[in-house]
Amino acid sequence: MARFKLPAFRLAPKAKTSHMITVGHTPDMDDAFMFYALAEGKVKPEGLKIQHVIEDIQTLNQRALRVELDVTAISAASYPVLAKDYRILSVGSSVGQEYGPLVVSKQPLSVEQLSNRRIAVPGLQTTACLLLRLAVPSCVPVEMRFEQIPDAVLSDEIDCGLLIHERQLTYRDQGLLPILDLGTWWHQAIGLPLPLGLNVVKRSLGKPLAVRISQALRDSILFAMSHQDDAMAWSMTYGRGIDMSRARQFVSMYVNEETLSLSRKSRQALEILFKRAYEAELIPRIPRIDLIQPLKLG
Repeated sequence: MARFKLPAFRLAPKAKTSHMITVGHTPDMDDAFMFYALAEGKVKPEGLKIQHVIEDIQTLNQRALRVELDVTAISAASYPVLAKDYRILSVGSSVGQEYGPLVVSKQPLSVEQLSNRRIAVPGLQTTACLLLRLAVPSCVPVEMRFEQIPDAVLSDEIDCGLLIHERQLTYRDQGLLPILDLGTWWHQAIGLPLPLGLNVVKRSLGKPLAVRISQALRDSILFAMSHQDDAMAWSMTYGRGIDMSRARQFVSMYVNEETLSLSRKSRQALEILFKRAYEAELIPRIPRIDLIQPLKLG
């Protein structure tokens, strides 16, 4: 994994009271890497007690709709219907840089041949599914747990599959062929990074507490980046059998500069994504990008 030039921050004001915070994240290596220091007590944010809730991203999207968790990872595509209850944390985002969710098949196909095909997706509220519907409006998404998708394609249960997480790196091992990389498609169309996952915080917690939570997550990510071997060893428990080389590749794809602070370009990309989705009648409204930042120096 690459080393980053890290920004300078000052500590948030000392907490006067202690808060129990429920924090939802996925059982995936990139989230595990980010939350390693908090989960293992390497970073102990003053005034915060954290209860970790580990669920797949589609389940977290659904729990966020019910406003069940104080802080949670969500698909960026879900934010338009969550914005009334949640703000976006500027830290912890998963952003693709000319790569992203991948459509695969058993046989060679052109993008045009995806029209009217039944394509397994890892959740109808995921960013992967939203991008697919923008790129191939006539496709037929079929919701399925993400880890079941490759086998469903191989058994001809489904025409094609939309892969996320480490399956983006291992599909060739199963004899599957790449048809459409939605991160490449997005970059060619828009020329910007692709925000796939966000972390959000309940509005009802108030902005001062939200800033402290953002600070805690930033400190956890910075600790993992500074102790990569330990953080990777811990993250491998969520690796679903892949080797360390691929694990490091996967984590470096989605834990990067954008994870430390969502850039202006990524915020612009979110606005464009929501605008296009709204125009295609795939989301009900265009939300404001309401961002919570840690406290910066100067």
